[in-house]
Amino acid sequence: MTRRLEGKRIIITGAVSNIGKEAARLFVTEGARVVIGDIDDVAGQKTALDLGRQAHFIHVDVTAESSVAALVEQAADWLGGLDVLCQNAGLQHSGAVTDFDATRWDGLFAVNARAHFFGAKHAVPQIRKSGKGSIINTASLAGKRGGPGMTAYSASKGAVIAFGTALAMELAQDNIRVNTICPGWVDTPFNQPAIDFMGGREKQERTVQAIVPLGRQATPAEIAPLFVYLASDESSYMTGQALVIDGGVYN
Repeated sequence: MTRRLEGKRIIITGAVSNIGKEAARLFVTEGARVVIGDIDDVAGQKTALDLGRQAHFIHVDVTAESSVAALVEQAADWLGGLDVLCQNAGLQHSGAVTDFDATRWDGLFAVNARAHFFGAKHAVPQIRKSGKGSIINTASLAGKRGGPGMTAYSASKGAVIAFGTALAMELAQDNIRVNTICPGWVDTPFNQPAIDFMGGREKQERTVQAIVPLGRQATPAEIAPLFVYLASDESSYMTGQALVIDGGVYN
């Protein structure tokens, strides 16, 4: 065990399943103390219990600024400060633009984009107290290269990428780095809306084999190490980047 995150104090949202859960597990394994923020109390409590004494769960609704502010305040109190904010909560809806309604569009932007603003707004003052830190936002390959049925989702994730680039420039003077992770196809239930739009799992897998040079989807365990790298001091000279991890699609 290398303990690359020894002493790091981290908040991660959306960590009760999929990529976020694996990232939280690695954070703890590498020596960090971690607060998990999620709207699912049962899954959140279980995840924290499974991770042990280095993890703690706090309820949060990332679409409500007051809830995000409370998360940051309570987390900083439990952790004794804050070094890393990892914003991983996400939502996916798919559908043709002509069939999409404003409610689903606004819902995607509330979770996938606006929540990142809330998190940064309230976490930055805490991270500044530490003298340096890292903000890790989760977008998607869809934020760089969309596809049929992905107009709303791609737009929301593209907003995260643009937000992260600008925020990195704004916070560089504080020695706070901001980077965005853009996964491609990852084999998790999160992608079910896209799979349904594509006509089912078999058709989706054929598409993946055709467009992904490595010929397959990733597993969460193949994405999570990038979160560790960006949270660690190993990435001390990296900021303002949107890092694509997609099996070779985007090149």
